[in-house]
Amino acid sequence: MHEFRVSPRERLVLTAIIEIYIATGEPVSSQAVARYFENKEGLSSATIRNVMAVLGDLGLLDQPHTSAGRLPTPLAFRYHVAQLQQSSRVTSAAPTSQFPQISDQRREQIEDSFAGVGSPLQYLERTSHVLALISSGLGVAVASSATQPILEHIHFSRLATGRVLAVLVTRAGAVQDRVLNIGRDLSYNDLELAARYLNENFRGWPLDRIRAEVARRIEAEQAEYQNRLHALEELCRQGALAADATGPMIYVEGMANLLAGELDRERLRQMLVALEAKQRLVELLNAYVDSRQHEVRVVVGLEGVGETMPAMPDLVLVGAPARFGAESVGTVAVIAPTRMQYQEMIQAVSYIARLSDRVFSERDTQPQ
Repeated sequence: MHEFRVSPRERLVLTAIIEIYIATGEPVSSQAVARYFENKEGLSSATIRNVMAVLGDLGLLDQPHTSAGRLPTPLAFRYHVAQLQQSSRVTSAAPTSQFPQISDQRREQIEDSFAGVGSPLQYLERTSHVLALISSGLGVAVASSATQPILEHIHFSRLATGRVLAVLVTRAGAVQDRVLNIGRDLSYNDLELAARYLNENFRGWPLDRIRAEVARRIEAEQAEYQNRLHALEELCRQGALAADATGPMIYVEGMANLLAGELDRERLRQMLVALEAKQRLVELLNAYVDSRQHEVRVVVGLEGVGETMPAMPDLVLVGAPARFGAESVGTVAVIAPTRMQYQEMIQAVSYIARLSDRVFSERDTQPQ
């Protein structure tokens, strides 16, 4: 943030201009600001024009045409966000709830949308949908890459001689299936015995620990394992317990919201093409949202990330890490035009990010 001084009167006028612009999408005239105040602040059109000139000199307003009104600059939106967050910190110094302030109607809409969610991945998928629905942009949710997949269940099916289908279900609800090319033919009983052994002994274990423990046991008790589970070593060797190498799960909804907006079409097209590569989206969120922080991060004017992600000065990212206790579940975010309802989106993203802890706590306390 640039260093500058804004008087209370200038802040009042700037807030009015931003709110009028968000509502109309048009350059804002001094007459429009005067109508906004309805003379309650005792500001004449001449006074407002003088204040707007000062705000322009500070780099907070642009004048696209000589006779047109003024537009807030990205710097103005950054200042506006800083004021909203400072106000929020003051009013929540002694919170009555773990959740941020949010309207009852919005809270009810969000909580109804998350009814029936039973796993972190379902939560993230639902999050992208809800954030796209209530914003004018993209709803994005990325599962934490730091979270090691936990075995819930594994099943093997014989496809043909030397070919086995391994279906692995993780505790987070992800289903990974892969075809294993086995050096020898394995019978139904071989596969059933291997799956039963893994499910009975290692359910709830991280996949990397299972691989290490299976290798240790096979080496320590080679003769016994050759007789009882001769298929297990070959299945593991061919990747039956390998973590999904495609990277973290990513959910994105709302592309049509951005395409319907008033953004630079060519630059937007380049960004959407870049976002089709999942790793680019992960890089974008990692560049702006720190999973170790708890507060919502708001970035006005996205800078280019890497060589293929163009800068988008007319876009805003509102993101926050989601947790279950101390464990990172992932990152949730909205990417939207600068003409967005900032306070509402900050509250919604914060609420949904903190809601994850309650969703999973309620799930774990339900009778099995």
